[in-house]
Amino acid sequence: MLVVVMGVCGCGKTSVGGKLAELLGWKFAEGDAYHPAANVEKMRSGQPLTDGDRWPWLDKIALDLKRWGDAGESAVVACSALKRAYRERLRDGASFGGAEVRFVHLRLDIPTLRERMLKRADHFMPVSLIESQFEALEPPGDEEACLDVDAVDGAPDVIAGRVAARLQTQ
Repeated sequence: MLVVVMGVCGCGKTSVGGKLAELLGWKFAEGDAYHPAANVEKMRSGQPLTDGDRWPWLDKIALDLKRWGDAGESAVVACSALKRAYRERLRDGASFGGAEVRFVHLRLDIPTLRERMLKRADHFMPVSLIESQFEALEPPGDEEACLDVDAVDGAPDVIAGRVAARLQTQ
């Protein structure tokens, strides 16, 4: 199985995704590592990415998802996947290998997110982009069969444990 832990910046994708992969004994990939330097610099300077900036980034992630699926490996990827079209791009790109891609949406509110991001010192994404993240977010609908997870309460390992349990029962 391939799992994409998604949501707005600062929601805990990397922390929860890393713990989830560790718990399940799967590979873990940080979606931010796939961004070209130009995307990182654009965000660092306070400019939100456009669809045009994101498509090549998503295609790189989809290629690795496909590669892992083709090899019969399971993996967790932390990736914002804010829009339905982005999730479809990831799912379609990986599905050529016959792999199942599941999405886990980490949900939280703007005040909690702002508080978390103000505490982060080692990330390129500025607090000023919070609103643009929520503007771009298209929460997954029921037809997407996405796990919707409250990311406000609980440490990353607790949230990862809840996600692992839900994934194993579906």
